[in-house]
Amino acid sequence: MTPGHQPKHQRHLNVFVLAMLCLSVVVSLRNLPLTAEFGLSSISYYLLATVCFMLPYALFSAELASGWPKAGGIYIWVKEALGDRWGFFAIWMQWCHNVTWYPAMLAFIATGLAYPFSPELAQNKHYILSVVLIGFWSITLINFLGIRSSALFSTFCVVIGAIIPGILLISLGAWWVFQGYPSALEWSWKACLPDFSHSSQLVFLAGIFLALSGLEANANHAREVKNPRKNFPRAIFIAALLTLMILILGSLSIATVLPKQNITLVGGLFEAFHAFFSQYHLLWIVPILALFTVLGALGELNAWAIAGVKGLFATTEHGCLPPFFHKMNAKHVPVTLLLFQAVLVTAASLLFLYAPNINLSYWILSALATQMYLIMYLFLLVSTLVLRYRKPLVNRAYQVPGGWIGIWFLAGLGFVSCLFAIIISFLPPLGHFNIPNVWIYELLMISSLTLSCLIPLAIYSFRRPHWQLLVLKDIGVLLKPKF
Repeated sequence: MTPGHQPKHQRHLNVFVLAMLCLSVVVSLRNLPLTAEFGLSSISYYLLATVCFMLPYALFSAELASGWPKAGGIYIWVKEALGDRWGFFAIWMQWCHNVTWYPAMLAFIATGLAYPFSPELAQNKHYILSVVLIGFWSITLINFLGIRSSALFSTFCVVIGAIIPGILLISLGAWWVFQGYPSALEWSWKACLPDFSHSSQLVFLAGIFLALSGLEANANHAREVKNPRKNFPRAIFIAALLTLMILILGSLSIATVLPKQNITLVGGLFEAFHAFFSQYHLLWIVPILALFTVLGALGELNAWAIAGVKGLFATTEHGCLPPFFHKMNAKHVPVTLLLFQAVLVTAASLLFLYAPNINLSYWILSALATQMYLIMYLFLLVSTLVLRYRKPLVNRAYQVPGGWIGIWFLAGLGFVSCLFAIIISFLPPLGHFNIPNVWIYELLMISSLTLSCLIPLAIYSFRRPHWQLLVLKDIGVLLKPKF
């Protein structure tokens, strides 16, 4: 089958369905406290991040997916453009960002579990670490049951624990303002403008980039969309608009009832629900919502736990990893890579014990995840340009609009934005973060990212030709001689 060919029996996705698929991988209530600290200026930050970052990478992902719709995603795209080494590097960065993102997400889950019973546990390092480890190893074992069971679990959790609480949070914020209750927000036009005079504002802008990332996960649907040249951009715009509405209005709802200095990155969402319902003497609802949001976070975490491993698993058939990592169980689940991932997440989670406070641990892990994911996006943008020049005859069901001017403009805009966000994410955050020694903080950030970049390059350099031969033999693929 030639690239870009669509079998007639394939069902076409309409704009609405595709937009909902894109929305499901981007929106996360976990990110709301991070941007709530911006107040009204979060509107400007989100719009800036959407135009400069979200739209370029989403449209580029659509073009690559429609031209090279193979298992492996970013690995295949970069491999076709820049070679095996950098294809493996890109997929490693996409997967490795999850290793630091998982503990941050599970810390959010731990806080949600604590609020119904003992809120003070949210600041207990040993409690947070215990939930992180038990939670992730449990999710790892769930994924051993197969993709079907894992997908059903994630779908149920996301609907119950993300969509419903998100709508409720926004409604409560609107009702609070409508009733004229005291607001912690500064309501003025000046407050809507971004403040770039403080480095802390720039640092948190990098967190917004991570909150808006992930649309490339659904770019593989580009070939299944009816009239993709028009409908995929429309779906992207719809998803971007809905994402902005949920994230901005949800953040403003939190900022309405909680003063900036009282918002914690891990527990801000639950603290906002507590403030809302205490006004109406309905605190009994808060524990229920906390458990709902825990389910939502578990569903998102479960979906990414297997998705990241699946991308890395595709590289084993190309000899980038030892054959040992190609092992699957009876449910066709890459069990060795899942266990390997769980071990690394366990190591990353130990940061909660050694960092001065929970908020700082949460931020360091989130910042590292942002840096690694944005590096992957740099390769995605460059690969799209390279493939336009090197392989112009490959049939693409969707192409970035605007011709050469459009693709160069969006590539430049996205590249500069990603590079800028990576640089500012190294700046130490201020506010309620307790950083005893800035130099140690910077050394930790730089060394962690450097190590994350060197590991895949070292693995690729030490690969052996027989790795691919053993894997292909294992799956029954016969190598054909090249002439």
